[in-house]
Amino acid sequence: MTSPPAYTRCFWAKAQPYGRQGPERIHLLEHHLADVGACLERLLMQPTIGRRLASAGGMDTLDDATAARLAVFAALHDIGKVNIGFQTRIWTDGDLPGGRRRPYRAGHTNHLLPVLTDDDYETAGWFFDALGWWDDFLTWDDRDGATACGLLVATLSHHGRPLQLDSSSPGKNSAIWRRYGDLNPQEYVARVGKLLRQWFPAAFAADGPPLPSAPAFQHHFLGLCNLADWIGSNEEWFPFKDMPDDDYIGRARAQAENAIRDRKVGLDIEAQRAAFGGSGGVPDFGSLFTFGESDANAKPNAIQRAAALDTGLDAPVVIVESETGSGKTEAALWRFARMYGAGRVDGMYFALPTRAAAAQIHGRVERFVARLFPAGRRPDVVLSVPGYDAGGGLPDYAAGYDSSEDGHYDRGKPWAAERPKRFLAAQIAVGTVDQAMLGALKVRNAHLRSSCLARNLLVVDEVHASDVYMGVVLQGLLGAHTGAGGYALLMSATLGSAARERWLGLEANGTTAGGAAEGFPGIEEAIAAPYPAVSTADGVGGAGENGQDKAVSIRAVGDMRNHDAVAQRALDAARAGAKVLVVRNTVRYAVATQQRVEELAGEDRARLFAVKGVPTLHHGRFAAGDRRMLDQRVEETLGKGEGEDSRAGGGVVVVGTQTLEQSLDIDADLLITDLCPVDVLLQRIGRLHRHRREGRPAGYDTPACVVLTPADGELAPLLQRSSNANGLGEYGRVYVDLRILEATRRLIDEHPVWRIPEMNRELVERATHPAALGAIVPEMGDAQWREHAIRVKGGQLGDGMTASSAVIRFDRSFFADNGEVVFPGNEENIRTRLGDGRVEVALGPTGSSPFDGGAIERLALSAWWLGDVEIPQDPIAVTEGDGWFEFSIGGRRFRYDRLGLRRA
Repeated sequence: MTSPPAYTRCFWAKAQPYGRQGPERIHLLEHHLADVGACLERLLMQPTIGRRLASAGGMDTLDDATAARLAVFAALHDIGKVNIGFQTRIWTDGDLPGGRRRPYRAGHTNHLLPVLTDDDYETAGWFFDALGWWDDFLTWDDRDGATACGLLVATLSHHGRPLQLDSSSPGKNSAIWRRYGDLNPQEYVARVGKLLRQWFPAAFAADGPPLPSAPAFQHHFLGLCNLADWIGSNEEWFPFKDMPDDDYIGRARAQAENAIRDRKVGLDIEAQRAAFGGSGGVPDFGSLFTFGESDANAKPNAIQRAAALDTGLDAPVVIVESETGSGKTEAALWRFARMYGAGRVDGMYFALPTRAAAAQIHGRVERFVARLFPAGRRPDVVLSVPGYDAGGGLPDYAAGYDSSEDGHYDRGKPWAAERPKRFLAAQIAVGTVDQAMLGALKVRNAHLRSSCLARNLLVVDEVHASDVYMGVVLQGLLGAHTGAGGYALLMSATLGSAARERWLGLEANGTTAGGAAEGFPGIEEAIAAPYPAVSTADGVGGAGENGQDKAVSIRAVGDMRNHDAVAQRALDAARAGAKVLVVRNTVRYAVATQQRVEELAGEDRARLFAVKGVPTLHHGRFAAGDRRMLDQRVEETLGKGEGEDSRAGGGVVVVGTQTLEQSLDIDADLLITDLCPVDVLLQRIGRLHRHRREGRPAGYDTPACVVLTPADGELAPLLQRSSNANGLGEYGRVYVDLRILEATRRLIDEHPVWRIPEMNRELVERATHPAALGAIVPEMGDAQWREHAIRVKGGQLGDGMTASSAVIRFDRSFFADNGEVVFPGNEENIRTRLGDGRVEVALGPTGSSPFDGGAIERLALSAWWLGDVEIPQDPIAVTEGDGWFEFSIGGRRFRYDRLGLRRA
């Protein structure tokens, strides 16, 4: 007679593969509990990881008893799998004993809730007694067990969503906890209780200090427990073992050490640090940022010295303000090198506002890392942008969600690069700010993201670009990050004093100390603040001159809606040899401008920006593969370029949207741009004469900017509903506050020459300071302007409230304040940016790229295009022509071609 399958005689945690014949392999539950407990234990041995968790709890270090107790909690993460409804879910009908009915099918987290809340009093009566140490457990804190219970809820939430104690329970079902065949849950819980005492004896020391009561400690622990479970669930490191082994903990600890020490994981950097210190410490600036023999003796400029050398490494938040092109990126990288050398951080996440900017900066960071770290100890630099990994096939938007299981390890790339939800576990990563902000939002695996990020320096570029909603989300992330002892560096060319005070006044829970208005500087005081500058909580410090001064001739013309005039102006300059950058506020206006440029160019095709010979423009509505080609071609056309990579001579017109204005190292001879807020306008001007360059065409050897406004420069008509708002005002939906736009227009009229960076501070404050905006409405003398100001303020308050409701309350306990930390059921509605919801659709058959004919399998559509239309789950049929394809969704037809995706 053959023996019954092991999975009918032993409690299992992992089984592969599932099928009608039962699994071929299982991994015992007690072994998996040991694996995860050992992984958490090993993670806490990493100096920075341990310090960050301690800091979240208000401690300097983790003592042995606290670390051991946390390992016990981590090991308990899957204790809910003891129930029969879970254990028998892989049984075949032939496995059922004596013809008995199949037990109720159950999960292992929500189905444990009735036991935890005592709703299933029958099971609760024996469950906690069976552990053998529950009464001792409740004495591990000084809150009558409330802190311990909060940490228990945290570990049971290891799948990335906090458990809801009051209403998410499926109801009591005592039958799933009773003996069934050879499986006796009560006896097995008692076995687990005894094993935990043996595995982590320090946890049960009578003289152990109380567990930290700070809710932030629970939140940080959840992220680390999530990480430990992911590592401990990987069969590459933890092979299945289906026979009980009382000494298994030794094997689990050895496997945990191997997994966390794996270089591709990048969590244990002890050997890397030793090699770094042995190589002579932090290299000097010239050797870190040498890209050619002529730069061998490169010296840091004023802002780079101020940010990396003159500002103490202990400042939690540092803000670097300097003109575009002044080397803020190098300043941030050099500061990171010094912080790493001092042991304050393990790595860095460099957050950019767009995917294109992240892809471009990634190469620069890779070169920097190659110079900073000795050969053989260099960490991989992960590009944390879904859709930009050539083999990924991931969604084409930054805030991607991925619920795939983690059962494999691709040896060809870093573990953190395999899934978007792991991106922030990388030691060095470059990506979008959205990926970082997902660590503060109520979306699955947010705690994993924030806890992993805590060990690294968070660098946020173009922080001024955050609107109210993004600002609140980023504020929540920074509050949690610095509250756990983390460090952040924020960069901007055009940060207003209001934003600066907000970022520097963070409390540990993400709120602003003292309220937004307390101690806020007046407009003249704000203008008088030094610039360029490096700011910390101690104040604003001047950095001195960077040698990047330029005087920009600027004028407004009322041609915003006149595409012919805009196109002709750009072509005339291009025919004179100028590289012309045309930035429109909306894709609609950009496409219309591109079409007129092409028509007016006629046979003069050399003046048209093209990818692989196909004329096009640059905006965000392209498939991921095409967008990569566009980004590369823009850099080739307008980039700095030296030697063999030098950009080609001759004039050209590049038309695009805001995708061209942020973080891209491109250099135009002439800028034509729509009216926009002054801080955004300064960013766009940063792409104008960005580099010192000899031989610019005659007439364009000094920087000039043409700002397109409505006819006669009048903005009042934009107070009314208009289909031609071009992003301006409430009906344009891009730059809503007409007060800022009016103030910006006045600055253009009043100052025909903008001296940069000398005037940067004044320009920004005159158009964004609350006092300046408050003066605009009375001067306009129109009730409609007053009503507009009220609506704008109301919209900002609403956006702030929306963001606040979406941000995790790191200052609330999983147990005592459970209702305030649970996540909404439909978390896909929570986004990092308002108004830009994306819906991904699959195409079948695939469409073809208009540039290289490559397959386009999926596209991301703006949700507002689709309204209430239900998105098909099956691939959508396409009709393809020469260089284009079309498809329909719910009667709405769309076209994709060299001009991107748009309504047909």
